[in-house]
Amino acid sequence: MSFTIAISRERIPFKKNKLLWLLLLSFAAIWINTLVGTTDLNNWMIENTLTVLFLVFIVTTFKKYQFSDLSYLLMCIYLCLHVYGSKYTYAENNFGYWLKEYTHSSRNYYDRIVHFSFGFLLAYPMRELFLKWLKYPKLVAWILPIEITLSISALYELVEWAVADIFFKAQGDAYLGTQGDIWDAQKDIFMAFLGALVSTTIVSAIKKIFAIYENDYNLK
Repeated sequence: MSFTIAISRERIPFKKNKLLWLLLLSFAAIWINTLVGTTDLNNWMIENTLTVLFLVFIVTTFKKYQFSDLSYLLMCIYLCLHVYGSKYTYAENNFGYWLKEYTHSSRNYYDRIVHFSFGFLLAYPMRELFLKWLKYPKLVAWILPIEITLSISALYELVEWAVADIFFKAQGDAYLGTQGDIWDAQKDIFMAFLGALVSTTIVSAIKKIFAIYENDYNLK
């Protein structure tokens, strides 16, 4: 059985899919914890607007289009990282402070981690969407996740600017979390781009290795 077939076989119904139930319950527990323990409720609500939209997309498309379990796992990890960042605000994140102390850096890098994770964790689900749902050519499905990651990252930085400078000025500093870096937006975009590039490269390398293995051992 090839790698491609293994990840695109007929899906297990949700009620019988133990992994999806585990992911759902785990995310719900983490999400509730971030709400109960948040230090800034207004910022939590702003940050989680995109979380709600993401979940609406997953739920409303589930019956007609379903991702592989691997894609749902990657999306769940990303959402958990994102909502955990909303608990304390990204610039004041506890894990980021621990990492800052451990690495002796001058910055709380949790926001950079999440931006990198956006590209790294979501490029594969996007690739699957283009290949499985939209039937795009393989090369296009490889390039589009990288391009879309760049586009969405740039759009997100514009949204951040609008939220911080136009709609919710009181939450501006907490929401932006620039930490005094005038190039924060550009660096965030680059981290997302780098994550998508690394992810798609790894997937391509794995697929080539499996293809060589199948050819050598006549497993097709």
